[in-house]
Amino acid sequence: MTKKIVITGLGASSPLGGTMRESWEALLAGESGASTLEHDWVAQYELPVTFAAQAKVRPDTVLERPVAKRLDPSSQFALVAAKEAFADAGSPELPSERLGVDFSTGIGGLWTLLDAWDTLRAKGPRRVLPMTVPMLMPNGPSAAISMHFQARAYARTVASACASSTEALVNAFEHLQAGLADVVIAGGSESAIHPITLASFASMQALSRRNDDPATASRPYDITRDGFVMGEGAAALVLETEEHALARGARIYAELAGGGVTADSFHITAPEPEGLGASRAVQLALDHADASADDVTHINAHATSTPVGDVAEVRALHRIFGERISEIPVSATKAAHGHLLGGTGALEAAFTVLALHERTAPPTINVTEQDPEAPLRISGTPMPLDDGPQLAVSNSFGFGGHNAVVAIRSV
Repeated sequence: MTKKIVITGLGASSPLGGTMRESWEALLAGESGASTLEHDWVAQYELPVTFAAQAKVRPDTVLERPVAKRLDPSSQFALVAAKEAFADAGSPELPSERLGVDFSTGIGGLWTLLDAWDTLRAKGPRRVLPMTVPMLMPNGPSAAISMHFQARAYARTVASACASSTEALVNAFEHLQAGLADVVIAGGSESAIHPITLASFASMQALSRRNDDPATASRPYDITRDGFVMGEGAAALVLETEEHALARGARIYAELAGGGVTADSFHITAPEPEGLGASRAVQLALDHADASADDVTHINAHATSTPVGDVAEVRALHRIFGERISEIPVSATKAAHGHLLGGTGALEAAFTVLALHERTAPPTINVTEQDPEAPLRISGTPMPLDDGPQLAVSNSFGFGGHNAVVAIRSV
């Protein structure tokens, strides 16, 4: 029997705010989380891109010091977001064997790995921290959350680049449907604003180079867009069966109605130009939700602000929605919070949940001249959504041709 899966808790630590509520309010206010980097290594390595969207609040200032010291920043962000989401859900009481974790990352403990390499070269093997490997493992965020909450149903990690945390939500949906748990903490995290990643992304011409004006650098669908802005942070959602949520009197934000995961099998970095795999993922999500394209009233687009990627996604959406795509309110929130890589899908899904819950589609900032190849309904200010039933999709697409989409329904 198909179960209804609902969302009862939200948490985030993002470039827009240290909490979910702070992030949401900054998003609606049209703020940007991007700023010039003040680190010495920016000048030391003569990086061509000197800005990013750093987290508003450092996670090691929120967590207890002994806990933070044993975690890579990616795991620190994950634990901060998960603790907020679980508290927001009312800290549900249930057997530890019925609580699961589906948490993702795209890169993992990058800072731990490269700091350890620097230590090894400069000071020798005896100075490398014994916790280096546990801290750098990509399952570190999932493990940290499971241990903190004693979640013994399972603790799983998926790493599918920028689709990671949306895929984690799809996995959580399926795990709840399969009866593996009654409650799941799901989401994603990333802390990869580092000289290596900035240099690499810049080398492949994927990053915006608007060093003189970071706040306007991410410009999805604008004809002058020139690349994405690196971000960092985490977002977590508490998912549970509706039966379990109602039995404990939980507040329900929305329903996670379905999800779709596909692969382009086209190119390691470039999207399939016609959006074939992406459109199939959208259709799968709608099929799981027992919905049609005509039911969709809001879209949170992947929209990284790259010249090629944005158009490929528009073509994918056009395959599903036809000319109606110009009528559906679309939000491209990376313009504000940057690209959190493995954490971005969960953050955007959480924003989509709040959009339906509060009947407000977030703005897409920095679009001054909309690309005619992207005839979408976007706005620099929040757009109201109707009081009636709402169905939204949130898209994530990653290097390697990974596509993941979730469908979210209002309650």
